[in-house]
Amino acid sequence: MNDAATINAHYGAQALPDRVAQALREAGFGDGRLTWRELAPLDQFHVRGLAATQELAGALALQPGSTVLDVGCGLGGAARFLAANFDVHVTGIDLCEPFIEIAEQLSARAGLGDRVAFERADALALPFDDAQFDAAWTQHVAMNISDRAGLYGEIRRVLKPGGAFAIYDVVQGENEDAPLTFPVPWAREPQNSFLLAPAAMRAVLEASGFDIVSWRDTADAALAWLAAQAAPAAASNAPPPLGIHVVMGPGFGAMAANLASNLKTGRVGLAQVIARAR
Repeated sequence: MNDAATINAHYGAQALPDRVAQALREAGFGDGRLTWRELAPLDQFHVRGLAATQELAGALALQPGSTVLDVGCGLGGAARFLAANFDVHVTGIDLCEPFIEIAEQLSARAGLGDRVAFERADALALPFDDAQFDAAWTQHVAMNISDRAGLYGEIRRVLKPGGAFAIYDVVQGENEDAPLTFPVPWAREPQNSFLLAPAAMRAVLEASGFDIVSWRDTADAALAWLAAQAAPAAASNAPPPLGIHVVMGPGFGAMAANLASNLKTGRVGLAQVIARAR
């Protein structure tokens, strides 16, 4: 399968809108108004959840009124956070139609429907004009895309010169010769995982028209977060009503455990990056 088909097969779960609605009811939210913060356990779809989003946003330092493109927006959690806290307008794109449907529904319930917009689109063929956005954002997306030059090149195309690009992604670890343990949250099989070592990722970004502003290794913080998440789950017979498991299904526990193991053994790492378009 190509990347698009693989990603839809991995993330585009059947009946996901119904599962999310049921999880929200079980959490006591019914069908009424929600805040972006109440949704965070569900819609911050990456390692370290809301804390990682807050740190990346702080490094990005958005100006009020900016236009932001969220590539691989998932359920729209980061878009809602940015819109609510930085007075910006965010356009989110994702390949998975159920994600877009849920992102729109949750944004309306959070009262942010006029400050965020969502569209099903391919990150390798963005449906936007050149130099349209002030900033771009992506969290835990690039490891699903084999054509990294195509991804970064398209993001550079739609960014204004001088625009900032915020990245939070899984990278290949220092233990390059050791194969990853699968499944992991982004892939069930090795042929669907496309990690780059930090040096290679830097090179592709620079060749795509970006200068690196900052690069932070967050693997230690990720390990601490994964351990904290696993402890209450191990002590309980049931997961909390809201969490990534709602989207990923019952196999997510094994995926998270394998991610922790891969981090501990240096097979993977995590990078928070700010780059700027030339």
